[in-house]
Formats: sequence, C-alpha cells, structure tokens
Amino acid sequence: MNQPAMSARQPARAATAAFIGTMIEWYDFYIYATAAALVFGSLYFPSHDTFVSTMASFATFAVGFFARPIGGLIFGHLGDRIGRKKALMTTLMMMGVATVCVGLLPDFSKVGVLAPVLLVLLRVVQGIAVGGEWGGAVLMAGEHAPQGRRTFFASFAQLGSPAGLILSLVAFRAVTSLDKADFMSWGWRLPFLASAVLLVVGILIRLGVNESPEFVQVKQANKTVKLPVAEVFSSSWRLVLLCIGANTIGIAGVYFTNTFMIAYTTQYVGVTRSLILDCLFAVAIIQFCAQPLAAWLAERMGAARFLKCAALAAMLSPYPMFVLVQSGSVVPMVIGIAIAVVCMASFYSVIAGFVSGVFPTRVRYSAISLSYQVCGAVAGGLTPLVGTYLAHRFTGQWWPLAVFYTCLASISLLCIVVLDARRSQRADATEAADALRAS
Repeated sequence: MNQPAMSARQPARAATAAFIGTMIEWYDFYIYATAAALVFGSLYFPSHDTFVSTMASFATFAVGFFARPIGGLIFGHLGDRIGRKKALMTTLMMMGVATVCVGLLPDFSKVGVLAPVLLVLLRVVQGIAVGGEWGGAVLMAGEHAPQGRRTFFASFAQLGSPAGLILSLVAFRAVTSLDKADFMSWGWRLPFLASAVLLVVGILIRLGVNESPEFVQVKQANKTVKLPVAEVFSSSWRLVLLCIGANTIGIAGVYFTNTFMIAYTTQYVGVTRSLILDCLFAVAIIQFCAQPLAAWLAERMGAARFLKCAALAAMLSPYPMFVLVQSGSVVPMVIGIAIAVVCMASFYSVIAGFVSGVFPTRVRYSAISLSYQVCGAVAGGLTPLVGTYLAHRFTGQWWPLAVFYTCLASISLLCIVVLDARRSQRADATEAADALRAS
C-alpha cells in the first residue's frame, strides 16, 4: 500500500485507537468504581457500620484520582518530549497489569491489613496510568484530525468512557447473577482478570497508529521544550486553572451518576444491586449514542457556545433526576438518570477538543493532562465521598444532593464563559487561535 493511502487512513486509525485504548482504560477504572460501591467495603475494610465501610472503600477510589495528576505530569512531560505514542503504550500496560493484580489480591480475612495497603498501592498505579492516558489519547485523535474536525475526532477519546462503562456493567451484571457467597468469594474478581485479554487487544491496535503529525513537526523544527510543565506554570497557569474548572461537571458528573448513585439507590432508595446496574447499563447506551451527536452538533454551532448550553442544562438536570429516581422503578429511574447523563455527556464529549485548542503544541500534552487530572483528583475523587456524606447527613432528603450537582455544573459554566472571553489573550495566541479554529 502506498504512503499517501496509509496517511489518509491515519485520522480514522488514530480516532479508533483513541476510542479502544480509553475504553479499556476506563473499563479498568469503572470496574474498580463498581467494586468499591458493592464489594471492597466489606472485604477490605470490614466494619460493623456500613457507612464507615462504604466511606473507606470510596476513599481508596479517591486515592486513584489523587494519583492522576502525578500521571499527568510524568506522561505529559514524556509525551511533549519523546512523543504521544510511546507514552500511551506505557500507560496502557500499567493500567492492565494493575487491574489484573487487583483481581488476584487476597482480602482482609486472608492477610489482614496488608490487603487494604496493597489495594491502595494498586489503585495508585491505576491513577497514574489513567492520568497519563487521557491527554495522549485526546491529542493523538485531535492532532491527526483533518482541518476543522478537531472537536469531532477528539471526542472519540471521550467516547471510550461510556463504552468502558458499558463493558464494566456487563461484566458486573453477569457476576452479580451468582449467589451472594460465590459473588463475594470469587465472582467479583472475574471482571478484573478479563482485563488481561483487553490489554493485548489495545496494544495491538495502538501499534498501527503513527506518531502525532503535529508533534512530529514540532520535533523536526527543534521546538520541543526541555521542561514542558515548567513552561506551562510560568506562562499559562491562569489558563490551567480555568481549564481545571471547565472540566468539573464532565468529570464529577460521571462519578455522581455512575458510582455514587449505586450506593445511594441501594442504601437509601431500597433498590437491588442488579436493578441499578441494569438502569445504568441502559443509560450508558444512551450516553454512548448521545456523545458523537453532541460533538457533531458542536462543530456546527461552535464549541464554546455548545459547552455553555450543555453546562446550563446540566445545572437544571439533577432535580427531575432525583424526583424520578425516588420511585425505585426501572423506567422512571432510567429516564431520570438519563436526563442528567445526556446533559453531562454532551459537555464531556466536546470539552476535550476545546481544551486541547487552548494550549500550543509544544506543551499541550502536559497542560491538558494537568488540567484534566487535577480536576479529576478534586471533583472526581471527592464527589462520591461528598455525596455519601450528604446522603447520610440529610437522610431522606435529595435536594442537598441536587444542589451539590448544580454547583458543580455552575463552576464549568463560569470557566467556559471566561475562557471564551480570553481567546485573544491566550499564551501563544496565534497558534492557539489556529488550534481553536481547527477544533
């Protein structure tokens, strides 16, 4: 096959590889989240108080988020220095191995306090891996994109999130059909062990994608930066802060609806584990279909305008969601959660391309990774904990939870408004403007 034909296929290959790779990474991340809600509290943090066990389990979940900025810094540096592809191959390997090890980890009854210690360490490895993954996947897809298609192509990295969620829910739905003793003994481990197969598939797919053409141009022109993170902090720290805030609802909303909601509905609404997993599975399919449509629409109306509308809708969405969730019935719960998820997912699908256009190529991996992962550590890691506290503190009342969700969405809306207004003042304004037009 001639070189031009191969090059013409690279945008589609890069988008596919970004989708498959992030799907695998988020599958690994979400099965941990699901196990944290259903299993880890009793197996690794046994207590007579369910609330204490659940909080301890969600705390290990949060540890992974606090490790993500470390991954963003490490692999952002490597991605801006030696290339996006090499960084992504490493993050995929780290995530896959750590996930399989969780599936093999003995519980508290077998090895005592060593069990939660090892669980936390493996969670840290997961966090570092996914911290380096997101920025590289977004850039490999967006920087391979044809002119004017950055938003749409970058959205394929975001599409890996609902796809990974669907896979994780299928896996856990299958094992929750076991009787409780088998599920708690060995059944929950199977989704973690299955990650070994996905890891091989992901590596094979990523091997077929060339390095980012924009990075190659920077490297050939000898414009790579010795310390990309240092330049980001010295020249663009205000933009980083705004991008951290802009990502809030896209990250926190996922873990509110897909992690905290499992614990909330099973403990306070009285639904079964299998019922809420069925509901979330249906909602994940809706999300998977909604995200590409949102990216397509954003290309036509402008990414900034679309994000403002999506954030505003997300601010209003938790109120009908909680009214319908309180019914405890499948159809109203699916509709209610879907309302919030579609608004959140529409924002999430577009924010990657928008944020990647804010920074110049030479420091882009470091800047967007830092922005996204710091937000993940704070908004993503703490959301299930804050939700669990509010549900316990205001037992029987859902409105504090809805107000909390509205506050998260309002942070994103405010930051998008400010970022949009600051376009002409951005660092490396010419290149950033070109990137934004490309998005």
